[in-house]
Amino acid sequence: MINNVVPVELRNVVAMDSGHAVFLGNEEKTFVIFVDEPVGLAISMSMRGIVKDRPLTHDLIGHMLRAFGAKVERVIINALDGGVFYARLILTAENEVQARKVVEIDARPSDSIAMAVANNAPILVAKEVWENVDDVSDTLEQLQKQGRRKREEE
Repeated sequence: MINNVVPVELRNVVAMDSGHAVFLGNEEKTFVIFVDEPVGLAISMSMRGIVKDRPLTHDLIGHMLRAFGAKVERVIINALDGGVFYARLILTAENEVQARKVVEIDARPSDSIAMAVANNAPILVAKEVWENVDDVSDTLEQLQKQGRRKREEE
């Protein structure tokens, strides 16, 4: 399985008119997944290390997992069909009731990314998906330059 995936990092989260653009990639290329506003904000807050007054849904799920001796092991963005991304959330659990168990759950990529970022878990992309996504590294670089210029003007 390890040979069939590409490790990526969360590069940036950019607010858009109708949600957020989540940029994932590595030195080779960057691609984008568009997510709804609440999940985009959750990902952005976790990415920036913002402490929340109250747990958001993804935080609550993480707390519940830990309470049962489970954790987010990794996230795999495993399919792309008609512009729609699919993901698998890989959890491990080990507690006094049972030995180590690995559970794979179908999940939205946005929720999976939020869980991965909040729990410092790796994000992987299936090679087939990686080979079929457009490289938007230049777009991300332009957005980052615009953001820096905007901050300098303020």
